[in-house]
Amino acid sequence: MDFARLWLGLLLPLVAGLDFTYHHQEAMEAFLKTVAQNYKSITHLHSIGKSVKGRNLWVLVVGRSPKEHRIGIPEFKYVANMHGDESVGREMLLHLIDYLVTNDGKDPEITKLINSTRIHIMPSMNPDGFEAVKKPDCFYNQGRENSNHYDLNRNFPDAFDFNNVSRQPETEAVMKWLKTETFVLSANLHGGALVASYPFDNGAPATGTLHSRSLTPDDDVFQYLANVYASRNPNMKKGDQCKNSMQFPNGVTNGYSWYPLLGGMQDYNYVWAQCFEITLELSCCKYPREEKLPFFWNDNKASLIEYIKQVHLGIKGQVFDHNRKPLPNVIVEVQDRAHICPYKTNKFGEYYFLLLPGSYVINVTIPGQNPHLTKVIIPEKSQNFSALKKDILLPFQGQLDSIQVSNPSCPMTPLYRNLPSHSAATRPSLFLLLVTVLYMLFKYSKA
Repeated sequence: MDFARLWLGLLLPLVAGLDFTYHHQEAMEAFLKTVAQNYKSITHLHSIGKSVKGRNLWVLVVGRSPKEHRIGIPEFKYVANMHGDESVGREMLLHLIDYLVTNDGKDPEITKLINSTRIHIMPSMNPDGFEAVKKPDCFYNQGRENSNHYDLNRNFPDAFDFNNVSRQPETEAVMKWLKTETFVLSANLHGGALVASYPFDNGAPATGTLHSRSLTPDDDVFQYLANVYASRNPNMKKGDQCKNSMQFPNGVTNGYSWYPLLGGMQDYNYVWAQCFEITLELSCCKYPREEKLPFFWNDNKASLIEYIKQVHLGIKGQVFDHNRKPLPNVIVEVQDRAHICPYKTNKFGEYYFLLLPGSYVINVTIPGQNPHLTKVIIPEKSQNFSALKKDILLPFQGQLDSIQVSNPSCPMTPLYRNLPSHSAATRPSLFLLLVTVLYMLFKYSKA
């Protein structure tokens, strides 16, 4: 028995019921349906749409209330295999599902995670591409793109340049899905490198491209999140494990610093879906031999679990009017880190902000009213699987029913295109002013 097979035998009991092989669509569906049947109280399996060839885009939800959102419980997601030939992430998410459901009620950490989080897992965003791979290769396979020959990670609206491509069914399904949930944190899993990459992937002088980077107003949080994942992966954190690839200090990089990318999913999540997403490159080889899968699971298990826990960073709460009625669609931002498309409360009046320990000012904006400012201090010692809770009661009197009409969604156009050359991360107060002006111009142009 060779070394790889010996390790496979030792590791298999950890994931009883799911073997370390590549699961094609039929086998993947059978596994997901079995999990949904055997763990009905904590799982919900649904399809968010279909691929070009009609394959279901399956999502398995794990949580105490798997079928619907509960106030105060943040929504987390993992998406893998949007490039069909990048196969490791797909299998890691299947094993993650198995690990979560089989350890509920046994492992205190997993039980608390399921109690406090609603976890959405999409093993394959591009099932057609995965099935199109006939001769797996480490560097390039026919199945990278979808069946219409589009790269799905170049297919989303872009905040920096016009992306005039035909929107694909898989992309449209994800965009629609993002509108149905209040996702707070996410990661999309890729292959072909070994690094945790954080936004922005594209950029403009306003975000620092003159310095060969493109930073968000939440750069401190994104760097922290990328390091959380990379630091627990023994090979990723070395930063130099892939031949013919650039080195990544501590296994982390800014997306734009690595290479600019138009129409990527992680930038779209951050700008238009209010969801912090990073990209995880899990393997130097895009489609490694399946006997390597146990080693990838060993390297990524702790990182996958720890990253989910970060959805509880920072602060959360609801915004109420003077009668304690929750206010949906109200602009809620953190002073000095406003977003180009202002973040708003969901239909329950909830807001979630991923923030590191420190002092912050929450700015609630109601049309026709002065900004309502609330100072908060996020302690060094994090809460037990919960962000700091801070409800905001607005003192305003009168009719606020027109908020939804007065706060239109941001247009899916290059919002950063007309901003001057300064870094959002280094000039936050000016950035906030520009965002406000841009928002007001758009608001009144729609009136």
